[in-house]
Amino acid sequence: MGHRFDYRNAYRSTRTPVFARNVVATSHPLAVQAGLRMMTAGGNAVDAAVAAAAVMTLVEPCSNGLGSDAFCILWDGQQLHGLNASGPAPSAWTPDYFRRKHGADAKTPPMRGWDSVSVPGAVAAWAALSQRFGKLSFEDLMAPAIQIAERGYAVPVVVQDKWAAASRLPGLVSQPGFAETFLPHGRAPEVGELFRFPGAARALKAIAATQGQALYGGEIAEALARQAAAQGGAMTVADLALYQPEWVTPIGQDYRGHRLHEIPPNGQGIAALIALGILQHFDLGGLGADSVAAQHLQIEAMKLAFADVYRYVAEPSSMSVTPEQMLDPAYLAGRARLIDARRAQDFGAGNPAKGGTIYLTTADEHGMMVSFIQSNYLGFGSGVVVPEYGVSLQNRGYDFSLDAASPNLVAPGKRPFHTIIPAFLTKDGQPQMGFGVMGGHMQPQGHLQTLVRMLDFGQNPQAACDAPRWRVNQGRSINVDQHMDPALVQGLVDLGHQPEVLTDSYMDLGAGQFIWRLGDPAVEGYVAASDPRRDGQASGF
Repeated sequence: MGHRFDYRNAYRSTRTPVFARNVVATSHPLAVQAGLRMMTAGGNAVDAAVAAAAVMTLVEPCSNGLGSDAFCILWDGQQLHGLNASGPAPSAWTPDYFRRKHGADAKTPPMRGWDSVSVPGAVAAWAALSQRFGKLSFEDLMAPAIQIAERGYAVPVVVQDKWAAASRLPGLVSQPGFAETFLPHGRAPEVGELFRFPGAARALKAIAATQGQALYGGEIAEALARQAAAQGGAMTVADLALYQPEWVTPIGQDYRGHRLHEIPPNGQGIAALIALGILQHFDLGGLGADSVAAQHLQIEAMKLAFADVYRYVAEPSSMSVTPEQMLDPAYLAGRARLIDARRAQDFGAGNPAKGGTIYLTTADEHGMMVSFIQSNYLGFGSGVVVPEYGVSLQNRGYDFSLDAASPNLVAPGKRPFHTIIPAFLTKDGQPQMGFGVMGGHMQPQGHLQTLVRMLDFGQNPQAACDAPRWRVNQGRSINVDQHMDPALVQGLVDLGHQPEVLTDSYMDLGAGQFIWRLGDPAVEGYVAASDPRRDGQASGF
């Protein structure tokens, strides 16, 4: 099925597609190797994904940690499964709790500190995936990460840049445990400097021995609750012990003979489905991949999608409309009619925040494919670290609202709106690609842009990943990649878009990983791609 791709690459890139029967793609080579180690030891794509995810908490701490949330879509060989491992609010969290502590005019929980930390779900996701679908023991899956945490690793180029930038943020550095964990010698590590993570090694050993339960009621949970109590946070052992990730049925949208699948709300994956449902009404393929017209239509479709997502998406029980209503074909056809090919419009989209996330995808020769994402949200997350266990905690609580009219009004045990979204593509009910694009609200925009390049224009996954991207913000404001053709940028200006060129593409334009199935996994295997905007790679055997 890969023969339709054009394997020439028109974009600046140091990467070529990777072909293999067993593949791991993520944003750090040591995590890729951990995944491949599991497969050579007789493990499957789920074993590889869990081992890689554990390593990623160590080697890209500016994006994720042992206190992250996670989501997964996987093909088990017969069908698709979704896993929502985003954690809920602690039981003490109410609008009054935040107003008492942070002022009567507070609009949201704070961005940093304990009052931004909801229950972390990533470790529970690893355990759930391993127990249901893995072949190797959980201890085996944690072994590469434990070795790396103990021995240390040399800090790579892109991660170091983000780490150094974070070390200049007073709101982060002042958080309990942050500086002593992540600023050894009083500063961020240099490129190539060894970073050891003994606390995380201790935590990972406890997690390995208990199938993750040490974090949800055991010794790590007790340490988290002790630190929270000492520092004015609300998290308790009971909050952690109650947590279970949720198996869910992915939602989907047909597009150009394929079907894109996303995790249903409380995540924003539905934004990519809405945008594709709108774009179905246009003949993009006749326009040229990097034409002003093709890019304009995608930008406008994305703005329409976000206008609805920011208005309606929340924990499903708090939504006033259903995902099915948001994806109704007649409704999307009506939305498509709002697009004017001759001018940019303001459809009232929200203001996308920036995010810090890792994404990985794996596939094996028996046909199992995994699309997995985990994140501390805004950079290092809350900034709170429990030093003796190396647990850095996400700040997903920041996405709750204190506005009684908002579907994302904070409540005990409720999950917040979520930006991190794994994606999966099928064709005729069979698996085609596990993929994702990291970076806050850039994620559905990255899903849209890379898919259109592959399905409308036949670009191979690596070229689709390398191509310059845009990101919609508020009103007619967009960001564009510094490598975008100036004539294309000027064409967008002429239509009324307000582009600002970005030189830092790491956070703001996302970073993708892609594994596309070529045919029989045991014969033709897969073609994979990894984003040049990060330190990672795709590799296989």
